[in-house]
Amino acid sequence: MSRHHLLRACAAATGGLVLAAALTACDSSSDSGDGAKTVTVYSADGLKGENGDGWYDKVFAAFTKKTGIEVKYVEGGSGEMVQRAVREKSNTQADVLVTLPPFIQQAAGKGLLQAYRPQGSDQVNGGDKAADGSWTSVVNNYFGFVYNKKELAQAPKTWEELLDGKFKGKLQYSTPGVAGDGTAVLVKAMHDFGGQQPALDYLKKLQANNVGPSSSTSKLAPKTDKGEILVANGDVQMNFAQSKSMPNLGIWFPAKAGGKPTTFALPYAAGLTAKGPHSENGKKLLDYLLSEEAQKLVSSVGGGFPARSDVKPTDANAVELTKLMGGVEVFEPDWADIDKNLTTYVDAWKSATGS
Repeated sequence: MSRHHLLRACAAATGGLVLAAALTACDSSSDSGDGAKTVTVYSADGLKGENGDGWYDKVFAAFTKKTGIEVKYVEGGSGEMVQRAVREKSNTQADVLVTLPPFIQQAAGKGLLQAYRPQGSDQVNGGDKAADGSWTSVVNNYFGFVYNKKELAQAPKTWEELLDGKFKGKLQYSTPGVAGDGTAVLVKAMHDFGGQQPALDYLKKLQANNVGPSSSTSKLAPKTDKGEILVANGDVQMNFAQSKSMPNLGIWFPAKAGGKPTTFALPYAAGLTAKGPHSENGKKLLDYLLSEEAQKLVSSVGGGFPARSDVKPTDANAVELTKLMGGVEVFEPDWADIDKNLTTYVDAWKSATGS
């Protein structure tokens, strides 16, 4: 999400990815193999603040102060980050990879991750971490949509409402197979409509109103806030954090006509890369991301939900987030099936929508 002026040159040079030394290293040493005091994170967007005030910003700063290890940060869509890591597999650049499902499972399946169970991961629920230790959720989250509260008197309620002509050229969702939240649109539609084909039939109709592809979901919220579009996909953590500086942004959860609004968990899951240049530093960062100190900031700073079940925040954001989720049915996708058949599902989506 970070789009600071000083990073624009780097972003242009890396095809839109944000690459930055997040913080200045202190003088203390690390026990990384080559003595370097850096750790490189490849991450899905959503946890870094637009104005340097996000969860990553605060936690990376505290980590650097504590350890002297500088955090270098690369950001993009979940699928984009995995694809980059695959290209670099013979010369791994990242030490830690953070993506949304099913891309973290995809990364593990491609041999990009090595087993490491961070300190505090014993407090993470079984469904939010890999049995083999290849990844662990660091921030819990839920899929959602956003709308412009200024232009729309109330949030849409159903998928079917989005087919209305008033949304033509005013609706956009990020690309399935590239962005984690974009893939989530397909996952939720398949659940809500009762299968792949009914979901594709609907998304084919919706394409008449869709602006077009977007590799990164975080770019859609500012467009929605400004009224360039009226509705977009997103996720609760990212959009809740963005709403603090985007007053017209509202969060909602689509329902199938006659049904209840639904969502599913879409956590930020982190893994230690295989053959990363500074794996020891990567382990230290993963430990810190799951520390009580960092987890207590997830809601108050990041607008998300702690991954650790023993951290139960009571701050104003936590109260508001609990209220937001009220009455929303949470289902659990079959991630093993989605991981196995993701390419097939995405190809079918491309065919149905002409994307």
